[in-house]
Amino acid sequence: MEAATGSRRLLRRLRDVMAGSGTAQERLNEVVRIVAADMVAEVCSCYVMRAGEVLELFATEGLRPEAVHRTRLRVGEGLVGVVAATASPLALADAQSHPDFAYRPETGEEVYHSLMGVPILRGGRVLGVLVVQNRTQRNYTEDEIEALQTIAMVLAELAASGELVSPVELAPSNGIGLLPTRLDGVKLNAGLAIGVAVLHEPRVVIRQVVAEDPQAELVRLRAAIDAMQSAIDDLLAQSDIAAGGEHRDVLETYRMFAADRGWLQRMTDAVRSGLTAEAAVQKVQDETRARMSKVSDPYLRERLADLEDLASRLQQHLAGRHFAVEAALPSEFILIARSMGPAELLDYDRRRLKGLVLEEGSPTAHVAVVARALDIPVIGRAKDVLEKVEAGDLVVVDADEQQVFLRPSEDIQQAVAARLELRLGQRLSYAALRNLPATTRCGTCVALQLNAGLLLDLPHLDDTGAEGVGLFRTELLFMMRHDFPTVSQQASIYRRVLEHAGERPVTFRTLDIGGDKLLPYMAEIEDENPAMGWRAIRIGLDRPALLRQQLRALIRAAAGRRLRVMFPMIAEIGELDAARAMLDLELERAGARGGSLPAKIEVGIMFEVPALFWELPQLLSRIDFLSVGTNDLVQFLFAADRGNPRLAERYDPVSVPVLQLLSEVARACDAAKVPLTLCGEMAGQPLDAMALIGIGFRTLSMAPASIGPVKAMVRSLELAPLEALLAGLATLPPRTLRGKLHDFARDHAVAL
Repeated sequence: MEAATGSRRLLRRLRDVMAGSGTAQERLNEVVRIVAADMVAEVCSCYVMRAGEVLELFATEGLRPEAVHRTRLRVGEGLVGVVAATASPLALADAQSHPDFAYRPETGEEVYHSLMGVPILRGGRVLGVLVVQNRTQRNYTEDEIEALQTIAMVLAELAASGELVSPVELAPSNGIGLLPTRLDGVKLNAGLAIGVAVLHEPRVVIRQVVAEDPQAELVRLRAAIDAMQSAIDDLLAQSDIAAGGEHRDVLETYRMFAADRGWLQRMTDAVRSGLTAEAAVQKVQDETRARMSKVSDPYLRERLADLEDLASRLQQHLAGRHFAVEAALPSEFILIARSMGPAELLDYDRRRLKGLVLEEGSPTAHVAVVARALDIPVIGRAKDVLEKVEAGDLVVVDADEQQVFLRPSEDIQQAVAARLELRLGQRLSYAALRNLPATTRCGTCVALQLNAGLLLDLPHLDDTGAEGVGLFRTELLFMMRHDFPTVSQQASIYRRVLEHAGERPVTFRTLDIGGDKLLPYMAEIEDENPAMGWRAIRIGLDRPALLRQQLRALIRAAAGRRLRVMFPMIAEIGELDAARAMLDLELERAGARGGSLPAKIEVGIMFEVPALFWELPQLLSRIDFLSVGTNDLVQFLFAADRGNPRLAERYDPVSVPVLQLLSEVARACDAAKVPLTLCGEMAGQPLDAMALIGIGFRTLSMAPASIGPVKAMVRSLELAPLEALLAGLATLPPRTLRGKLHDFARDHAVAL
């Protein structure tokens, strides 16, 4: 209590200085004198960011006066530069022994041994560094670090005011002016769109940092938290959200963040230290951003966007603002943001919002899941887009090609308009094929199925005319939650999938986690080669309770229905036998409990590991179906990481080694009368799918958008000439056959 009172007293003194007369430099000089005295430090110095990421000593109490405006450190240089580079506090009892210590003779700091520095943060940007130093080897406490961070929060307002350094100097260099600009990014949701740039700027300007009455500020904070949580509940009740689906699960998780006790407590503590409610929210968010930006786990990093969304909403409630986005938005616009939470996207008119561009973001971001539900093309990791775009600029989002065009030239606009018109025509032509069979011109039937993983994928079964779900990725249900789903929760989702599919088959792949698919509530898996490490069935067999619960949920969900279970990443028959034994045991237990069992059970595997090829005869006698996962199979076959951009174009799935292997698998399955499916990315590319059909595949599973193009290809295909071309694979050139297949399609009028 005494510490909190002292902190508030210091903040009031600093507030009076900041609000007093005199230049910004004079006020800063007074601040460092007060802080040095209050913290019993021989030195207090303030470094301010200049252009070119250079930190300049602007004020000091204790160092030589002639060093002011003379001593400069680059970001990352010296201990002050390290604080700026990491946006994190640093406290050292013996600073001079630290490997990053940089001695500046003009400062006279060689006599000072201990150092504590904190970043001066504003809106996620480092504006400077505040430092205290002592002659003795002093061990600074957590309370002292917290106090200095609070003081830095006050100084941030002065640093951001433009009184110390001209905003013109710190403005990004726009040498490109209003010239057309292309930015590369990462596809978070496919599609093409053009519209006017709208900058997502929910930030509230904090007018007062130091509280007059901390108790009154606590009341304001609690009222704003209650209002924010009620508003989120109202959002979840909207008709198009309440219907359910994975996007609703995302927003439920978001609602949980809003009630996080630790987050709320940190803001409460900040108010008690003497800050206003708005400043407390900003302080906690700046610290959270700095801390989470160094987390390597992609899921946890993406949750930062959710927390920033919540902090923004809380600021809006404190300011008494409403969340309806102004109706004066353009009729067709592209939203530009650094990052976004899922609810922020829903604040915008979905009829006018045509695309989204993020400086950050990944496919696991909650906002990407919601965008997919709304069918909005999204580009993430568009570096420096906020520096290079102006509100009102025309923007093209080409998520298919993973690029953004700012202020596109006339020829680019015309090309985009032509592509959009072509897409509309293609969609109409594909829609016309929806109820027609995927049958070649010679009468051979090819079953086209969907790859899915979210409930919101299921309406595509009807939209595309797909004949079933060839791959349901159950791990997405686990990845979208904050803890393991219970058996009942899993069963509820699986039951809804089966109900939506009706009589159409659904193949459930058991958990394929590990590798690049991380669960936020599992300990990080340290594998030198994650794709070939502890993942998929290997985790299921080593953690049998996890797999047993999933199998129990699938059995419960499929009561009275057909159940197809597929085990991933099987490398030897013993793994299949162990997994099958678990399934049989769960069936036995379900029967003993008097539960209703599935009407029929089919068990299969994903063929992804090449070693399994030499066990095919014994394998095929044990399974009811086999599905080829070409994404992993091809990378294992060529020993080439499919996520490495240097290798992305190096090895082609449509090459002799791959097609020979797949051809042998197709022949073996045909001889054993075991149904065969392919559900890798090859299936969704019309030319690749044509090759697969030519070597014997008759069931392909793919993304919803690929059904129409592949069906059009199948219906234009005469199979006999293609089979003749591919019959002599061993005599063909060993590299890619893509050119030959393109020539064949052109010569035989195959629609690609």
